[in-house]
Amino acid sequence: MTFTSLLKLLVALVLGLALGLGATWASLDKGIGFGLVRAGPWIAFPKAGSRGADPYARAALSRTGELPLDLAEGLAFTARWDSEGAALEAACAYRIEGPAPQARYWTLSALSADGRLVANAAERLAFTSAEIVRPERGGWSVRVGRQAQPGNWLPYGGQGPFQIVLRLYDTPVSATAASLRANDLPRIVREGCA
Repeated sequence: MTFTSLLKLLVALVLGLALGLGATWASLDKGIGFGLVRAGPWIAFPKAGSRGADPYARAALSRTGELPLDLAEGLAFTARWDSEGAALEAACAYRIEGPAPQARYWTLSALSADGRLVANAAERLAFTSAEIVRPERGGWSVRVGRQAQPGNWLPYGGQGPFQIVLRLYDTPVSATAASLRANDLPRIVREGCA
């Protein structure tokens, strides 16, 4: 084997290793996995907490320490964008309204971009289906933002981009998540920015 051939082989190995490690890091960092379900701005990985989770989902969960729901327990939907496709920003106020899929119990929380709870002056970190005030006409609505709002208000005290997580417990949606459409989950409407 000549020096040129050996050098080409070494370059190919280093390049392949760099590309493979880079793709793996990007997959873990962005939470990319197989089995993604999208319904409007909401995304979920129904198999993330099951034995059928793909290796990338397992690695991402190991890295963050998150404990996902098993299919039999429920399903978590995450939104990083509003219903028009704009990124959720702490400087803006949002209204989340509409149907919640059938579930025995659900929670709605606003988390930092990396998935952590953020303290706020009102000391409210989430809403639950048991405590939400519903209008007479049915449905429900929660406002998310820094400024206090009448009705169901979920304060967010962080900076920059954030995410909203809707967790459904004891729900038949887990088995049929792939068939969800945008109008099956609540809309996220930007009401204005400071």
